[in-house]
Amino acid sequence: MSAKKRAASSLISRASQFNSQVTLFEISEPQESPRRSKRIKTEVKDESLADLEDLNLLKFEPDTSNTPRKSKPSKKAASTPLDPAASSSSSTPQKIRAADVKSPKKAKAKAIPQELSTPHPAPPKWWETYDTIKEMRARFVAPVDTMGCQQAQVAESDPKNRRYATLVSLMLSSQTKDVVTNAAVDNLREAFGGSISIDAMIAADDSIISKAIAKVGFWNRKTTYLKQAAIRLRDEFDSDVPSTVDELCSLPGVGPKMAFLALQIAWNQNDGIGVDVHVHRITNLLGWHKPPTKTPEQTRLNLQSWLPKELYGDINHMLVGFGQVICLPVGPRCDMCDLSTKGLCPSARTVTSKNRKEIVFTKVTKGQESPPKVEIKLEEETEKKFVPPADP
Repeated sequence: MSAKKRAASSLISRASQFNSQVTLFEISEPQESPRRSKRIKTEVKDESLADLEDLNLLKFEPDTSNTPRKSKPSKKAASTPLDPAASSSSSTPQKIRAADVKSPKKAKAKAIPQELSTPHPAPPKWWETYDTIKEMRARFVAPVDTMGCQQAQVAESDPKNRRYATLVSLMLSSQTKDVVTNAAVDNLREAFGGSISIDAMIAADDSIISKAIAKVGFWNRKTTYLKQAAIRLRDEFDSDVPSTVDELCSLPGVGPKMAFLALQIAWNQNDGIGVDVHVHRITNLLGWHKPPTKTPEQTRLNLQSWLPKELYGDINHMLVGFGQVICLPVGPRCDMCDLSTKGLCPSARTVTSKNRKEIVFTKVTKGQESPPKVEIKLEEETEKKFVPPADP
């Protein structure tokens, strides 16, 4: 028996029932002394809402962190209802009406850097490379040509709606192919009754927006971005798309790439280069950055330090289409690229695989206004390939 148990035990004496002169001793059961619990009560966090990044975007949610609580909330009520006026007696949190919500106080937007302290030198033969890619792009139609963000405004007649539809398309395009983005924009327009407007976005229920954009990447998060950005645009920008990059980047879900492209398409302002994954990847493959850049923002600042400003509006569209058809991220068609033939690409490969898509270029005729179409098909297909007739 341990010392503690012996200390807690005691001897009880009593006379024997068989002989009164005999005294019997018994050991009483040890009584455990009460001990203070060493357990520390921890607050249970409700992980049922969304990831932390999404939660940080709910700026209209009331801050209850400094409010004393009278009783410990149950697990079911651990999350704060989004409606500040929701009754505490209600067991089900009420959804907030976005149309009645005022946008939060605008935080001071961080200025987007526009130039390097030390300009990056222009790479050798960049102009020849640029012209070669431009000539190739004139010989085929890429998905960005017919389904890019510039197409979102075509169906709108009101100038504000044209600018806003462009911004919506750009916000949906992140981590999403052009064909999926284009379909999502069409779905939104149909769900809103034929026009994409800021008022329609605010009035629409979140479920309607989510259903329309369900096939784009991160659709749930983008639903929140779209609704919150629309409220900000209504309350702070007179229901219109801002005309500066800093103001655009202050909107939730909008980064520098989207901002610069929105300015180019919506406002016809070439204030900077919209650098997406294609521009970032291809310019590094071409050896235009010494040392290679690690982020699209580094790529943008490098390019803006030496590329003539009149080319800011063309380089994104040109390289995106080039990356969608020729300079693919997986299995690039170096065998069909004029840069390889001219020795202008240091990353050119020797293509040996036979299971590659065949690209049939069409010749540009004089006076042709729209880019010619390109036919792409797998080699194992048995259909007869159409080859346009040569110029007389």
